[in-house]
Amino acid sequence: MAGARVLVATTPADGHVNPVLPVVRQLVRRGHDVRWYTGKAYHDRIRAAGATPEPMCAARDFGGMSKREAFPDHANLTGLASFRAGMADIFYGTAVDQLADLRGVLARFPADVIVSDDMCYGACFLSEHTGIPQAWVGNSVYLLGSRDTAPLGYGLGPSASWPGRLRNRLLTLAGDHLALRALRHRADEVRAAAGLPRLPASVLENIARRPDLYLMGTVESFEFPRSDLFAGTHFVGLLDQPGTDATPPDWWPELHGGRKVVLVTQGTVADDTHRLLLPALEALADLPVLVVVTTGNRPLETPVPANARVEGFVPYHQLLPHVDVMVTNGGFNGVNAALAHGVPLVVAGATEEKADVARRVTWTGAGVALRGVTPQRVRRAVGGVLDDARYRDAATRLQKEYLAQDGPRHAADLVEGMVRR
Repeated sequence: MAGARVLVATTPADGHVNPVLPVVRQLVRRGHDVRWYTGKAYHDRIRAAGATPEPMCAARDFGGMSKREAFPDHANLTGLASFRAGMADIFYGTAVDQLADLRGVLARFPADVIVSDDMCYGACFLSEHTGIPQAWVGNSVYLLGSRDTAPLGYGLGPSASWPGRLRNRLLTLAGDHLALRALRHRADEVRAAAGLPRLPASVLENIARRPDLYLMGTVESFEFPRSDLFAGTHFVGLLDQPGTDATPPDWWPELHGGRKVVLVTQGTVADDTHRLLLPALEALADLPVLVVVTTGNRPLETPVPANARVEGFVPYHQLLPHVDVMVTNGGFNGVNAALAHGVPLVVAGATEEKADVARRVTWTGAGVALRGVTPQRVRRAVGGVLDDARYRDAATRLQKEYLAQDGPRHAADLVEGMVRR
């Protein structure tokens, strides 16, 4: 097909940018002109993918910052409090300024389609104002509500029975009128500031209209089943594809030394090492395993046990083939990368939507979730996953589903189909 003008817009954070990069590479290879609006920290990656970066001017650019640096008031929040604050400040609070920036981009680049992460609400507002079709690239669990699932933020599994649907409905009402009432009102205020009418929908769906396409960067078996799944939803498999190889550290041969390998990671944004990394190091210090800790390039100010190796960053595609269990804070992309390699998980999901990620891991049988992080709980959970083959078997079943997908190609095909329509 003839080259289209594709406007990409993403929240300036690794978990929102990285899944879109492989899709953009595919679109550029196919001859489409791609402009990408996001934080300056990602502009080199955008150019390397063949797209043209567009800067954030009016909107706050917190790309490359840790959560503590960008939103210090969120640092000690967990559970629903963390979820509410993250949505209100990181996503809702930046949307109107994003819209202003994107209007300026559109004035000099009349786009045919908009591709954004599913929480870049400035891009959603632009699509709603202009009628330009939009594709969301999911960077976390499924955002849209269903009669068969509880609302996000509670870390609950699905239920389509009549008691389960009643539970789901009551929790939705409680969220709308009690737990998330302020967030729902905040969405109404943000839409009004963007010149858009109020949406008569439940919380999290009253901020933006549904897109033309919702591209989920996971496999169908990892997401809860829904009898009322949005028709534009497509499960395209893993999107955060392998990058270039890094030079292996000196200890790399130890991965083949016969010990079980435990990877401990807290992602790229969370910077409180006391929340997971330090308890995990203490928990695993005297076990006959090799512990690999990735810190997200943050300093780890503690003595390192003899069986631990600490690195700022190691590419998942190089490390995960050697890992027996991954201990994680529940970042969506990291969890999917582990499962795509058949690696079972121990998940400590305490912030944002990570409790919902953890619940999906336990629902599939591919790992366990921690209720509070202590060295004793981490040790017990890791030992249980290593000793019980059922966790590895469940992860392997999911791995086969990931391997059957070419996520970036499938996503690019669907975007091109949207252009044709």
